[in-house]
Amino acid sequence: MRVIETEIPGALIIEPKVFGDDRGFFLETWQRARYGELGIPEGLVQDNMVQVIKGSVFDVAVDIRAGSPWFGKWVGVSLSAENKRQFWVPEGFAHGFVVTGEDALFTYKCSDYYHPQSELSIRWDDPDIGIEWPLDGAPALSAKDANAMLLQDVPQDRLMPFEASHQIV
Repeated sequence: MRVIETEIPGALIIEPKVFGDDRGFFLETWQRARYGELGIPEGLVQDNMVQVIKGSVFDVAVDIRAGSPWFGKWVGVSLSAENKRQFWVPEGFAHGFVVTGEDALFTYKCSDYYHPQSELSIRWDDPDIGIEWPLDGAPALSAKDANAMLLQDVPQDRLMPFEASHQIV
């Protein structure tokens, strides 16, 4: 597999080895030891239905760790069924995406179980973050995302603290 580091340490683009022929393809989407060598937690606990299986998305991670030198910075990557890339979004980052084709189906793993009481939404168009979404106009948003807050309005106690010793290198 090939690993591409992004501008924010810890957020990784992963290109798995793909073995294919005219019948289709095979690729390893997760292997505990190999991904553990990258600093990705071995104890991932949940799979959800970020790797695109059908279609394409622009996937974004924003560092929202209190005290991080990269606080409010973002990285984005195009993921598609064709490029088969994966994107590791570390803990303490906000995660968002936009479907860039007709539709998309993708999967992702989680390092903890879903806690609705811990969830928060940050505006997709927060001017202090300045994500360059590949859009013509405003996207269709869920009710939760339509009522999202600016990053500057998120209470500090809702943010994970940055701990340099926990950086993935």
